[in-house]
Amino acid sequence: MTADLTRLRNGNCPCLSGEQYDDCCGRFHRGNADAPTAEQLMRSRYSAFVVLDPDYLLRTWRATTRPDAMDLDPDIEWRRLDILSTTKGGPLDTTGTVEFAAHYRLDGERGIQRELSRFVREDKRWYYVDGDVR
Repeated sequence: MTADLTRLRNGNCPCLSGEQYDDCCGRFHRGNADAPTAEQLMRSRYSAFVVLDPDYLLRTWRATTRPDAMDLDPDIEWRRLDILSTTKGGPLDTTGTVEFAAHYRLDGERGIQRELSRFVREDKRWYYVDGDVR
């Protein structure tokens, strides 16, 4: 994880929930809790990209579609997450989708990654399955 983690522990969560990082996505990253909804898993996965935590991303990726390893680009500066829509994905659902736009900067250029992500709930835990980049 990056040196920004110290700053995050004392500030707002990068997922823009309005909560402190430790009380929001940080608790999921540390393994103290599981995200109760597909949207919260999406937010915590975005935050894992911000803090460069590939282990969390792999741990929350469904085994049938998960890559063997992940290399995160430390030069990408993730700036903002917008949740555009959700379908199902609640605490009692078994599937859900989250459409999001993740804003970033790379080499001084602005960019947006927009994706419709699919999630599945197995053994009371949400997992990222895959997504369609838009």
